[in-house]
Amino acid sequence: MAGLLFIALVALVSLLGPFIRPDSTVDTNDQSLALSRLKPGTTIQEIRINNRTPEQSFWTEWKNGGRTNNYSSIPVESLTDAGDSLHYRMIGNEHLADISISKQELLTNEIGAYSFTRTFHLGTDKYGRDLLSRLMAGALISLAVGSIAVIISLLVGLTLGLISGYYRGWVDQLIMWFTNVIWAVPTLILVMAITFAFGTGFWKVFLAVGLTMWVEVARITRGQVLGIREKEYIEAARALGFSEMRIIFRHVLPNILSPIIVISAANFASAILIEAGLSFLGLGAQIPTPSWGNMIREHYAYITTDLAYLAIVPGFMIMLLVLAFMMVGNGLRDALDVRE
Repeated sequence: MAGLLFIALVALVSLLGPFIRPDSTVDTNDQSLALSRLKPGTTIQEIRINNRTPEQSFWTEWKNGGRTNNYSSIPVESLTDAGDSLHYRMIGNEHLADISISKQELLTNEIGAYSFTRTFHLGTDKYGRDLLSRLMAGALISLAVGSIAVIISLLVGLTLGLISGYYRGWVDQLIMWFTNVIWAVPTLILVMAITFAFGTGFWKVFLAVGLTMWVEVARITRGQVLGIREKEYIEAARALGFSEMRIIFRHVLPNILSPIIVISAANFASAILIEAGLSFLGLGAQIPTPSWGNMIREHYAYITTDLAYLAIVPGFMIMLLVLAFMMVGNGLRDALDVRE
């Protein structure tokens, strides 16, 4: 239940997306090198220049994974009111003269002031982007890849496993030969080969991971069907003249779902790990799309410094999500085991 609650929380964060992230921009890619590598809990002051960007609808923002800011932010070290204008000094430019800007170009906050404050609860990365927002957006990538990959593996694996186990004979031998060939190739190597063949990118990861995870589903499905096809109720269905498709989908498939559900939870965890590995190698989700894997890739050089958390935190999130799916899989295995 703890694993299920954690997965539900991550899914909720993913679905709400830009509406709850501190950085609600598309791909949480609001960069400012002046804010690079700020410590967790840092609060900065900024002014905002009005860009007069048209407002977007709720569904447009949700579909795009973020909104286009109607302002450009300038982090400031100091700010002085000079009547119709403001004098400010940017963070990191302490030795330069103050810059003046007209108040008409600026946005005001709720109390009518021209300065805004932002708090980076987990600090910023080397590009000045909010780390917490990147983590929240990266959860969507992991869950999306896991979901689509499991669906693809179920469609392919169940189809081949049902056909192989039910019809047996040369059909079974042919399908199992093909399955064993795919089984013999290491998963990550096969995924990399598919990625090189079809190209890198967000949607290519779905295809690559899904087409390499169906083997276990097919083998388990075949084994279950071989044990069920000789049962009395299957013989009775044949004697009543039911079609083979009806027997397979109405009488065989519902009785083999328990182990399939368990292996799907394990495959979900594997898909998350594979996606993170591909992104770390530069073959998965491409920058600036936030992915826990490419977040580690961008910051693993800091692992021996006081900024090690930039790589450790996304790695810890990967570990927690994988652990949660494995716990759910173990719980489903115990709950669906009819022998206990």
